[in-house]
Amino acid sequence: MFNFLTVSIIFIFGMCIGSFLNVCIYRLPTSKSIANPSHSICPSCSRRIRFYDNIPVLSYIWLKGRCRNCNAPISFRYPLVELMNGIVAVSLLFKFGLSLESLVYFTFISSLIVITFIDLDHQIIPDIITLPGIPMGLIASFALPTMTLKASVLGLLLGGGSLWFVAWAYNLIAHRDGMGGGDIKLLAMMGTIIGWKGVIFTIFASSVIGSCVGITMMLIKNKNMKFAIPFGPFLSIGAIAYVFLGSQFIAWYFS
Repeated sequence: MFNFLTVSIIFIFGMCIGSFLNVCIYRLPTSKSIANPSHSICPSCSRRIRFYDNIPVLSYIWLKGRCRNCNAPISFRYPLVELMNGIVAVSLLFKFGLSLESLVYFTFISSLIVITFIDLDHQIIPDIITLPGIPMGLIASFALPTMTLKASVLGLLLGGGSLWFVAWAYNLIAHRDGMGGGDIKLLAMMGTIIGWKGVIFTIFASSVIGSCVGITMMLIKNKNMKFAIPFGPFLSIGAIAYVFLGSQFIAWYFS
C-alpha cells in the first residue's frame, strides 16, 4: 500500500492536470490556443487570474465561486473537473501502481474527460484529440502489459469500423445522419488503448447507459419529443469502466 504522502502528491498532481483540462475544454471548441495566453483569464471580464486565485478547488472555495475582479460566477465545472482528475490519478495509483501503465491510462482518461465536456456543450468531438490519439495509442500499446500491437490494431479497426457501419446503415435506412464522424474516430482511438475486447465492452456499456439516460429524459420532458443526445460521453464512461473493471468482467463472463 502507498503512504499518505504519496497518495496526496498524486492527488494534487491529478488536480493540477485537471486545471489544464479546463483550459482545453474552454479553448479548443473556439479554436483558441491552449498555450497562448499562457495564463488563465476570466471568461467574463478577460482579466488575468492571479496564481493564488488559480489553486485547484481551494481557490474556488475561497472565492465562493466568483471572480475576484468582476464578481461574475465561476462555473462549478472547474472544481468538478479538477476533483475528477485527482480521483482518477489516485484510483490508477491503487490499480496499477507507480508505473508507465498508470501514466498511459491517466493520459487516456484525461483526454476522455476533455472530450466528454466539449461534446456535452458543443456536440462536437475535436479531431485535434482523436486523430493524433490514434497513432499515439498504437505506440502506447507497447507500454501496456495486457495489450499487444495486434490487439491495438484490431481495436482500432473494430472501433472505427463498427460505428462507421452503424452510421452508414442508419443513413441508408433513415436517409439522414444519426451518428457523427467524431464518435467513429473517438472509438477508433479508444480501441488502440483498450483493444478489441475493450471496444466490445465499451459499445455494450455505453449503449445500455445511453438508452437508460435517453428514456429517462424522454419521460421527464416529453415522451413524444425527439432530441439528440451526444454519444461521446457514454463511450467515454464505457471505456473508463473497462480500464478499471473490464478485465474482471470479461473473466467473470467467460468463466
